[in-house]
Amino acid sequence: MTNRLAESQSLYLRKHAENPIDWMPWCDEALEKAKQDNKPIFLSIGYSSCHWCTVMEGEAFSDLEIAEYMNAHFVPIKVDREERPDLDSIYMQALQMMTGQGGWPLNVFLSPTDRIPFYGGTYFPLDPKYGRPGFLQVLQAIRRFYDTQADKLNSVKGEILERLQKTTVAQSGTALTGDLLGLGLEYSTGILSARGMGPSFPMIPYAGTALRATRFNVPNGRYDAIETCKQRGLDLALGGIYDHVGGGFHRYTVDSTWTVPHFEKMLYDNGQIVEYLADLMASGEQDPAFKRAIVGTVQWLKREMTAPAGYFYAAQDADSFVMLDDVEPEEGAFYVWSFAELEQHLTDAELTELGEQFVITLSGNFEGKTVLQRRYPGQLSDSVEMTLTKLFTFRYGTKPEALPTFPPARNNQEAKNRPWAGRIPAVTDTKMIVAWNSLMISGLARAATVLQASEYLSLAAKAAQFILDHQWINDRLHRLNYDGQPTVLAQSEDYALFIKALLDLNQASGSHDQQSGNQAQFWLERAISVQEEFDNFLWSIEMGGYYNTDATADLVVRERSFEDNATPSANGIAISNLVRLTLLTDDLSYLDQAEHALQSFSTIMGQSPQACPSLFAALDWFRNPTLLCTSADQVTQLSTQYLPTLVYRIESNFPEGAVGLVCQGLSCKAPALTLEQMNEQLRQSLVRG
Repeated sequence: MTNRLAESQSLYLRKHAENPIDWMPWCDEALEKAKQDNKPIFLSIGYSSCHWCTVMEGEAFSDLEIAEYMNAHFVPIKVDREERPDLDSIYMQALQMMTGQGGWPLNVFLSPTDRIPFYGGTYFPLDPKYGRPGFLQVLQAIRRFYDTQADKLNSVKGEILERLQKTTVAQSGTALTGDLLGLGLEYSTGILSARGMGPSFPMIPYAGTALRATRFNVPNGRYDAIETCKQRGLDLALGGIYDHVGGGFHRYTVDSTWTVPHFEKMLYDNGQIVEYLADLMASGEQDPAFKRAIVGTVQWLKREMTAPAGYFYAAQDADSFVMLDDVEPEEGAFYVWSFAELEQHLTDAELTELGEQFVITLSGNFEGKTVLQRRYPGQLSDSVEMTLTKLFTFRYGTKPEALPTFPPARNNQEAKNRPWAGRIPAVTDTKMIVAWNSLMISGLARAATVLQASEYLSLAAKAAQFILDHQWINDRLHRLNYDGQPTVLAQSEDYALFIKALLDLNQASGSHDQQSGNQAQFWLERAISVQEEFDNFLWSIEMGGYYNTDATADLVVRERSFEDNATPSANGIAISNLVRLTLLTDDLSYLDQAEHALQSFSTIMGQSPQACPSLFAALDWFRNPTLLCTSADQVTQLSTQYLPTLVYRIESNFPEGAVGLVCQGLSCKAPALTLEQMNEQLRQSLVRG
């Protein structure tokens, strides 16, 4: 028997449809029921490819005794964080206030009258273990607390609400100085260079901001930005976080050596990493491993993550079935190799050579099996590439050139019932998310320019055109698309990242032929139109910056998020967009908005520089904005370089003998008469602030 989640469009919610818990989606009916019955809300937030969400679904949420108690004493509500990042942001922030840490599954208990959280955690085991109480014990203790300690409950709620509200109030501004920018660049470089004992995350918002520090001709504090950024690129391109056989990056590694990943593949990680590696190559770091990782990731994207309509799917699970009759999938099963398998499918010479380039042992590095991790940077030999192709053929059942597309398994039933030629793949969440598609569009646009790969630009343009054609209802952008049906109003990250993607397409298209130049103007016009909508609905007139979402009665607070997480903060990206639009349109109202927004966050930037690398990237744009008006030929040449606060406009009407005009924000240099003079003007402009 299924519960009310069975008809949900969300794959994550449907995964809980057969739980004995009487789950409800977040809706007016559920919130009203909690009020009327005077029952605390048990709010559980996760996402389809989350490993520990899957574990808890199979354990505690499938237990009949827990379900009976939950249904009698709480109103259980399930939320897909990818559908409602606004709810996820509020309650994750509350959990971090209560416990000092966060993660998914995000499980919090809310007061039924006002939805204020008063207790929370992440994974709760079925029985007591890992130093944690069993979930039934937790439920019983929470209900006793709710029934018997009203005064303490109200005190806890009051403190949490006060702290949540403080994060939404503007503070007096700090001067937007070069010293403030230097502080942010140094913090991002330091955070990126830290080597701890725990998990290793891509942290691309920090990596991208640290890379900006490499162009300044001064030491960046205690850290070497160039070496730090190069090392992060090598960690990503050589480590087990990258799928060396099939392409694409996993979410993170569980260790500090970049060896064993959590095996889910998220679109947002891959888009950001492609853009970062392309920028790293443009900065002069030309290790062949970087190009190999970009090319392999785009091949994976085309093969497994691109819908026939042109948009990109959201994620692939970490877990997959080994045999068709397995009850539960295993983590990493699609990706790892036993030594016996390697011996079976490779010749002795192939295995020996593979072991010279990759870490391979008899006992393996993950539960007796091997996650492939490269030993050295540089170019892999043709023979090793052929060996990896043999492993691809074993995994997928056919050679790469014979497999242009690989159909997604949309749920466990499809995974188990389809006759796969190779291994049973992980489930793919096929929904379209505007923000995540935008990150990949930006990555493809940048890689297209740096690698001179026009195919990448075509992929990016097709995805962007899908969003433009299909994601508006009643003149409002919508965040998600399920099988052709748009739904859920766009949030600030959708607007900000899509505008960035359109501007990135504008810049990438401008470096091609005249027809692409016309296309560049099209992307700019669309960016201006979406920006107008963004400003109309989510701009904070009083404080500056953008609210996460529309004001609705179900939100405890209306946030203006500034912190970067796995994805960059919407406000950081949005402010950078405003500066770029100023340069491309000569409309100074965009620059006024950018300054207002930066001022509203400047105190936070000074006090917590470790939290907001994207705001410092925006500050870099604000202090070093540079416009180059030049010919298409010059744009093509310069766009392969790393010039992070430069935008191009293709023009041909120059004084006789001039090759380009460099404008530093609100003033222009004398027309450059030689390429050497133009390059020197650019170099000086990009570091002046």
